[in-house]
Amino acid sequence: MNPLLYVNWSFDAEIIPGYRTPNWYGLLFVSGMILGYFVIQRMFKKEGISESVLDKLVLFMVPATVIGARLGHVMFYGPYWGSEGYFSHPIRILYIWEGGLASHGAAVVILLALWYFSKKVVQKPYLWILDRIAAPIAIAGAFIRLGNLVNHEMVGYITDVPWGFRFLHNDCIPNEFGQYLCDWSTVPVRHPANIYESLAYFFSFGVLMYLYWKKEAWKQPGLVFGSFLILVFGFRFLIEFLKESQTDSDNSVFVSTGLNMGQWLSVPLVLVGIALIVRALRQKK
Repeated sequence: MNPLLYVNWSFDAEIIPGYRTPNWYGLLFVSGMILGYFVIQRMFKKEGISESVLDKLVLFMVPATVIGARLGHVMFYGPYWGSEGYFSHPIRILYIWEGGLASHGAAVVILLALWYFSKKVVQKPYLWILDRIAAPIAIAGAFIRLGNLVNHEMVGYITDVPWGFRFLHNDCIPNEFGQYLCDWSTVPVRHPANIYESLAYFFSFGVLMYLYWKKEAWKQPGLVFGSFLILVFGFRFLIEFLKESQTDSDNSVFVSTGLNMGQWLSVPLVLVGIALIVRALRQKK
């Protein structure tokens, strides 16, 4: 199908030309974190929770997100060996500015950090903090996917619908001066999978906020967080069908099983979400 509506995407991720940092990805990442902070601040204010608790929560969440996302990419996607392999050159694990963050890794480390936070800091049930952190994480994820857009990352397959994006920096090899001089007609039109995922997370954020504020779902422990797991990782599972494999190891998993690494990692989280909702609905508020 010849796309009728498409965008020639040549956006440069550098804020200051010639400098890799600061960049728009980092700015969007931080913006998502800040918005999430204000969301949970309103929740804590509604419930009469001290702001000092929120400050401590931030000290747990920010490092857990960055460290978990980076380690998730290293462990799940590689490359593992060779000139650019993380195991061959462990120092490359620290090169976050080169890209490579995985939401599944962030999820694992965040869950561990929040478990410690709930037991040792606020001394409340584990689901208490998970229900309140779900919506802030969803809005942060939406902004991170917009960061992937400006980085020309996580692009989709060549489109079979009447719309799409031409990702210049993804499909065109730069010259020795770092300039992308390809003829636009040679750049394939792809699904903007990063935009699809960002919109899915914005939608998830809206649903979670509705559950918390209008339905008072926080009175049924696990209902909000279970909904978060189903929405966010359910959308992730579906959108992966339109997304190019991120690494060779991810592609090999897809070839051998029909599902890629991101989908296999999403399945258990969706199942946990279903179990949490069933459990919550069986209990009284």
